[in-house]
Amino acid sequence: MFFKNPFLPLHYVSCQKAMLIAIQIQAVVGTIFFILYCITILELVLVIITENRNPLKTIPWVVVLLLLPGLGLIFYFFFGQDNRKQRIISRRTYKRIMRHPQADKHHHDHCIVPEQYKPLSVLLGHSNRCALLYGSEITTYTNGQDKFNALIEELEKATHHIHLQYYIFLNDEIGNQIKDILIAKAKEGIEVRVLYDDVGSWNVHPAFYKEMQDAGIEVHAFLRVAFPIFTSKVNYRNHRKIVVIDGKVGFMGGMNIADRYTKGTAWGSWRDTHFKFVGKGVHGLQSAFLIDWYVVSKKLLSNKIYYPATSVDTNNIMQILTSGPTSPWRTLLQAIIFIIANAKKYIYIQTPYFLPTEGLNQALQTAALGGVDIRLMLPKRSDTKTANMASHSFIDDMVKAGAKVFFYEPGFLHSKLVVSDDELTCIGSANMDFRSFEHNFEINAFVYQKEFALQMKKIFMHDIHSCEKLIPSRWLNRPIKQRISESFMRLFSPLL
Repeated sequence: MFFKNPFLPLHYVSCQKAMLIAIQIQAVVGTIFFILYCITILELVLVIITENRNPLKTIPWVVVLLLLPGLGLIFYFFFGQDNRKQRIISRRTYKRIMRHPQADKHHHDHCIVPEQYKPLSVLLGHSNRCALLYGSEITTYTNGQDKFNALIEELEKATHHIHLQYYIFLNDEIGNQIKDILIAKAKEGIEVRVLYDDVGSWNVHPAFYKEMQDAGIEVHAFLRVAFPIFTSKVNYRNHRKIVVIDGKVGFMGGMNIADRYTKGTAWGSWRDTHFKFVGKGVHGLQSAFLIDWYVVSKKLLSNKIYYPATSVDTNNIMQILTSGPTSPWRTLLQAIIFIIANAKKYIYIQTPYFLPTEGLNQALQTAALGGVDIRLMLPKRSDTKTANMASHSFIDDMVKAGAKVFFYEPGFLHSKLVVSDDELTCIGSANMDFRSFEHNFEINAFVYQKEFALQMKKIFMHDIHSCEKLIPSRWLNRPIKQRISESFMRLFSPLL
């Protein structure tokens, strides 16, 4: 038998009231959240505008924040913040570390910066406190096997300290070989310090580094990504490759520690360039390492023992430039544009990624139109398809302006080189892209010496024999679908 419940209507009424209250609360909370979000977005837009960035970068970020609710805020937090005014090391500490490379000011009559590059040397000195370092021997390595053989030989000779810093330090065959040498030297009582980038070496198991720590090696990751606290730092990476041994021998260039540099890839060899310094130039590498070391460890190492006197006396002069997102100036970009603008005869460039800023793009086109022999060498096939596609979109205007473009065919070209007019060479870790100029911590050497410039020019010309020369008529008539895809990827150039 069915009995009617007299309380059923009252129960329904109570439920309806509760639901209405819940809906009203949700509406109020949603409105408050929406208002707070709008205020946050408007404040960020105001911050971006008042930072006086390049309008070409400001407008896209404003559009992303306004048109992509939530997602735009996440993108900005990861990739959009401007850290130029942030100090990661005090001026006092910076000066203490830099005083040794700048101490030797004596002048050599046979070591004079070429007249046309004196303003460049002043620029680097003013904006980055780059000392003029006289008299260094430079040995060049154009393949990984030769570089690692030389590195291992010098590591085994260490008697006081080893400072090693790499963007990538992998747990593979060559990585373990280097690790075992470092552990052996630490057991001998040698000071060993290792610095690696937390994102560049993200796929290395922590046990690899812990084994070194357990052996007495000081090991630190640069700008560790510890979510959610340091998430915004994921876009700012330390791309430098530095080794300093006893303050007397140093290595820098484009090669990380990984088997790919000796064994290549499944689709070809890995062509890169690295350098060994002996002499005063090592002091520039040492100060760069010790600044980064202080940032991660808060340990100040400024003793003169890390800057021993050198007996090498060659006729080269160099400046070691460190660049990064916390610098008030984009000194590396400014220096490259200066070289291009002041070239009289030629500029030869090797880079794995060609994603130039508007200023660099215009400088290269202007030089080419002015009759300077601009030659750009890129990999025909890249390890990053999206970056390669975006790079191709910039080539059209280069070709139209008269620049010559060469695609390296045997494998991946990872070399970073700028050589100009048989007098100036720029070598180091930086690529010709937004990331190296604006986001990464990089290190490059500017060498003012004819003999070295001619040596680098010879290497460039040798690599041309392994390249396919771009034929403008064919390139400019490539399929429209390909050109559209490349132009689309160009929109993301600052993030690639």
